[in-house]
Amino acid sequence: MLFVPNTSLFEFKTSQEMNRWRIVNDGVMGGLSQGKIQWNESGNTLRWSGKVSLENNGGFASIRTAPGLFKTGAFQKILLRVKGDGNTYKFRMRPSGNFDGIAYSLDFETKENEWMEISLSTDEFQPTFRGKIYTEYGPIKTEELQQIGFLIAGKQEGDFALEVDWIRYEM
Repeated sequence: MLFVPNTSLFEFKTSQEMNRWRIVNDGVMGGLSQGKIQWNESGNTLRWSGKVSLENNGGFASIRTAPGLFKTGAFQKILLRVKGDGNTYKFRMRPSGNFDGIAYSLDFETKENEWMEISLSTDEFQPTFRGKIYTEYGPIKTEELQQIGFLIAGKQEGDFALEVDWIRYEM
């Protein structure tokens, strides 16, 4: 069997890696959810936290990278090392640099205050837009990857916190 190493997208070893990340909450549509991102210098991690509110037709908080081609080539898996709060999150990939549009999403569960290594197969990601699945878009072409991010939604009202140690991909 041929060993194929995984490759890093983000390791969060320096605060400069944080400069590529943006907050996009439900305020874009009138909601009241809040979120913030911080670099944990002692642990070299990204910490995303906040509060999801269902008021004013809200209900989601998210972070994503600024647009830019990742130059990964085609790959089969996304690998995450995260510490969560027991909530379910979505990892999202966008083949476009547009603010809005199709995002390929896959849920992953966390355990409260426990580090976990999660493997997400790219063939399980669903093309979605505002919570609706659009199968006519077909599978993601990872070689066209422009943005990645995390989302909490699904009526999970209240405080949330997700700490990310690294994000990698595997061919």
